Amino acid sequence: MITTVRYAVGSVLIGIAVFALKYLAFAVTGSAALYSDALESIINIVAAGAAVVALRISAMPADDNHPYGHHKAEYFSAVLEGVLIVIAALAIFRDAWQTFFDLHALNAPMRGLLLNAAATVLNTLWAIVLVRTGRRVKSPALTADGRHLFADVVTSVGVFVGVVLVGLTGWLWLDPAIAIVVAINILWSGWQLVRESVGGLMDEAVSEDELDRIRTVIFHHSKGAYQAHDLRTRHAGRRTFVDFHLVVAGEMSVDGAHAICDRLEDAIENEIADSTVTIHVEPEAKAKVSDVYLPKK
Repeated sequence: MITTVRYAVGSVLIGIAVFALKYLAFAVTGSAALYSDALESIINIVAAGAAVVALRISAMPADDNHPYGHHKAEYFSAVLEGVLIVIAALAIFRDAWQTFFDLHALNAPMRGLLLNAAATVLNTLWAIVLVRTGRRVKSPALTADGRHLFADVVTSVGVFVGVVLVGLTGWLWLDPAIAIVVAINILWSGWQLVRESVGGLMDEAVSEDELDRIRTVIFHHSKGAYQAHDLRTRHAGRRTFVDFHLVVAGEMSVDGAHAICDRLEDAIENEIADSTVTIHVEPEAKAKVSDVYLPKK
């Protein structure tokens, strides 16, 4: 967890550097498109700061009030980032609309583009680091931050091309038009981020691929039991919760049933990192004819 917090702090520092470069690019050109790109970088800084707080909270151990831990705190960070993205998009819309009625030639466009390009390269490299790290450690906050930065990179590339076109063609209306396109792209990014984060807060099940892996582990490590059924899963930040019913012979001893459960829990936790497994043991009278994963005999 200390590692993820360090990455989040790194995002704050990178965000400040990127914002400084992009705002300087806007300052020397007066471009509405470059302004929209700089404004999005402010959101990156705020979101990264929220991620630092969320990661620290999610690292707190379980307590009496939170017996399942604080893992979902990361989702609140991702939701906040999505909301901030929407606010930034609305601000860009407003500025672009006003620019349509006050068109003006860009100042020193080449200097502005070089500054913006440097910021874009920095963002690209850091986004790759964040997404790879977020997926590896199953951190919704880091992954969301990285994906947002990738959206920012796409935006910056579009802005770069647009400002070049403004300089080549003299079509001043392209500048605010590009800003509006940027805002639409930001809105789409924010919507996807909020939708995925809300899914985590609503205890969304694991993917079909992970579910198949869990079923396979149960199948291969439940020797001595009759069947397993009613498998349920959910995500909470990096933690994956798995629970199911295990049917054993009614006359089996508690020690025998417990040994099977221990074997299954160890196997699932080895297959699915950061997982918590709960198994409810039942006698053969509780066996079902559906949702069953038969063990190897």
